[in-house]
Amino acid sequence: MKKLLLLGDEAIAQGAIDAGISGVYAYPGTPSTEITEYIQASAEARERDVKSKWSTNEKTAMETAIGMSYAGKKSLVCMKHVGLNVAADAFINSAITGANGGLVVLSADDPSMHSSQNEQDSRFYGRFAYVPILEPSNQQEAYDMARYAFVLSEKYGVPVLLRITTRLAHSRSGVLRTESATENELKLPSDLRQFVLLPYIARKQYNTLLAKQDALEEDAITSGFNKYIEGNDKSLGIIACGIAYNYLIENYEDGKVPYPVLKIGQYPVPKKMLQKLYDSVDEILVLEEGYPILEELLRGYLNLGKKIKGRMEGSVPRAGELNPNIVAKALGMGVAEGFDPANVVKGRPPKLCDGCGHWDSFAALNEAMKSYSPGRVLSDIGCYTLSALPPLQAINSCVDMGASITMAIGASEAGLIPAVAAIGDSTFTHSGITGLLDAVNRKASITVLINDNATTGMTGGQDSAAYGKVEDICRGVGVEEEHIRIIKPLRRLHDENVQVLKEELEYKGVSVVIARRECVQTLARRMKLKAIEKKKAAAKA
Repeated sequence: MKKLLLLGDEAIAQGAIDAGISGVYAYPGTPSTEITEYIQASAEARERDVKSKWSTNEKTAMETAIGMSYAGKKSLVCMKHVGLNVAADAFINSAITGANGGLVVLSADDPSMHSSQNEQDSRFYGRFAYVPILEPSNQQEAYDMARYAFVLSEKYGVPVLLRITTRLAHSRSGVLRTESATENELKLPSDLRQFVLLPYIARKQYNTLLAKQDALEEDAITSGFNKYIEGNDKSLGIIACGIAYNYLIENYEDGKVPYPVLKIGQYPVPKKMLQKLYDSVDEILVLEEGYPILEELLRGYLNLGKKIKGRMEGSVPRAGELNPNIVAKALGMGVAEGFDPANVVKGRPPKLCDGCGHWDSFAALNEAMKSYSPGRVLSDIGCYTLSALPPLQAINSCVDMGASITMAIGASEAGLIPAVAAIGDSTFTHSGITGLLDAVNRKASITVLINDNATTGMTGGQDSAAYGKVEDICRGVGVEEEHIRIIKPLRRLHDENVQVLKEELEYKGVSVVIARRECVQTLARRMKLKAIEKKKAAAKA
């Protein structure tokens, strides 16, 4: 079949389509968003009616994918690394229920925290759950592994974790497609109690999962994604995991490394392959993107006197993503150091879009808060988090999805009254509703500012699960009708908006102010599309 130029995310999406998926479930989060968007835009996926509507959060996405697997069909669930924290309950338990139809969990990690709160390594979750992990080194492997993951899942009846990083997700390369597989027919588990995790069933299935580990380890040898590459210079052996292998071969002409290399793309890593490398060389360098997970395991398995270098030992920096220069330094190779851009180009931090309604929301909030001491606004994750920066400097926290409301409850109960929670419409339905219910039940003295821009703006304008529902949700959890207020964040309405906020700040209870104005980016795209449609209609007339 033809070769395509694809992002790593797109290669995985195409691989999943060609594997015969019946559904993809996800909440948008950089760097995983483009996988679902690619499937949503695919004519082939639409023709087959592959389900691809955005989920409210990663937990609901994971559980829906498990449901499709229960019914015997292949499902893909996508998220970024911190989203796997949200989905962790369902993910860990899915290893115990097992899979009926192929179940693949894509987690996109973000070393160096380009757009995240941390740089955690999803391989930890895979090891924790005792499920196989696949980690591609390039876009072709990303496609191939996406296809193979469903085969592996159905072969062993377990979910499979497919782990990528930002650099692979957002770089392009040629990808050769292979012939598409068909979708599965509807087929329930042969044991209808398989997904019933009562303790006596769970204990039995956990032992079954453990019994599969030797076979999964053997499969990691025969699949071809783990390779032992001979080298003449035995003074050093290199273990290169995932994209780290690319960084390694970039330092050598024609990619020919003089040392023995163990290229890792599938876990659990076979101990016999590690042993072979250890016995063949004088010392070992471990190159892995993220945490020193394999290095730590290696020290446990084979810490028998030979030097093991890597992130723990200091040859590779403990934090941040790898690159060819970091690898070259770890190998003792000379690296041409350029000038520090910070000495030439002034840094330009990100800012809210010109014309964004969040500017006016937080300008009004800042003025309404002038009579109170600073440090009272607990915020959340979204475009509006940029209001922490000058000139607004309006917020005082950003911890995780939905934390603004619950942190405000805790702060108010500590005596910080009033306390304000700032949250977006999509984040509110993702993880904020339960916090608001807690606030109502506790009669907390908090004001919740819901910045409703009718979209999931930070990740590109995907549909928001909250669209047209925010007031009804607030009423449903028990917020008093008279303390659900709606403002339109516009400069000309500034004084009116300040007055509304002041009134609700003075209320000793739960109040919600909904600042509603469409995202300027989605508005621009909508108006452009409208103009195109109008032009087409005029041409037909």
